[in-house]
Amino acid sequence: MSIKIAVDAMGGDNSPAVEVAGAVVACREWDCQVVLVGDTARIQAELDKHETNGLSLEIHHASEIVGMHDSPSDVLRKKKDSSLRVAFDLVQQGMASAVVSAGNSGAIMACGMFVFGRIKGIERPAIGSFLPNFIDKTMVLDMGANVDCKPSHLYQFAVMGSLFVECFLNKSRPRVGLLSNGEEESKGNELTRESHKLLKESQLNYLGYVEGGDVYNGSVDVVICDGFVGNVLLKVSEGLAIAVGSMLKQEINRRFLAKLGYLLARPAFSAFKKRIDPAEYGGAPLLGISGVGIVCHGSSDSKAISIAIRQAGNFVRIRFDEKLANLL
Repeated sequence: MSIKIAVDAMGGDNSPAVEVAGAVVACREWDCQVVLVGDTARIQAELDKHETNGLSLEIHHASEIVGMHDSPSDVLRKKKDSSLRVAFDLVQQGMASAVVSAGNSGAIMACGMFVFGRIKGIERPAIGSFLPNFIDKTMVLDMGANVDCKPSHLYQFAVMGSLFVECFLNKSRPRVGLLSNGEEESKGNELTRESHKLLKESQLNYLGYVEGGDVYNGSVDVVICDGFVGNVLLKVSEGLAIAVGSMLKQEINRRFLAKLGYLLARPAFSAFKKRIDPAEYGGAPLLGISGVGIVCHGSSDSKAISIAIRQAGNFVRIRFDEKLANLL
């Protein structure tokens, strides 16, 4: 099966440099096929900085760029030749198999819904992402696509997250928890209480309410929440990882024995850094659309982009959207 990934080369904070560098790495290390979508001159100037002989890389021109402050509706109506919209159109036209973008997440979701459409039975697509836990990984969704949710939306997030973990982590009947401010059934708000009722009646392996700490202790495989809470959780997690690393470095530099201990423990520190590095997780899939879209952080580096491209290819190969449609 020939899989070509359309990369929105103009969407990130440091585009197109990181998108081009990431595409080069993905093509070289994982034998990917990539079409870079955006301003041809700027993309070519970046490609000229790399050795690309023998790599399956091409450019598809798009004259417009979606900014982080552009509204999703304006992108759909007024920026039909944006690199983001064109990338989705290439997939819809059969010229590519999936989209990777580090651009405006609201616009990515809007393009996914408008160009690909939603899978029947899914009211709201969701952004799902893995966070590290003591044992392996925890899938959390929604991570920011839907700020205001209904109980039926959270139930659908649980179905999508459970199937995703089953497919990509090879876990049978993943354990699902609903994020709340306590484990007791009396806790939560109206949304969580009504969602809790739906999930208890489902065929999912639902364990009930979970708290913030359960995201990281490995007690559940899937954590469900609305996009407002999920995005705050993601940003706090990223900020905490950076803060812990910085504070640890400060303490080590203050003491000679600590520096000596660091030298002895360097392999462990390196492994820990890799485990919590957001770049190692690439991007977050937009679940619930009839196609494959991977949403990367706006500040993603080339490593994150390359991993997201590989993720997109795996997503296509496993036919996740078809499996979800059949499940519903």
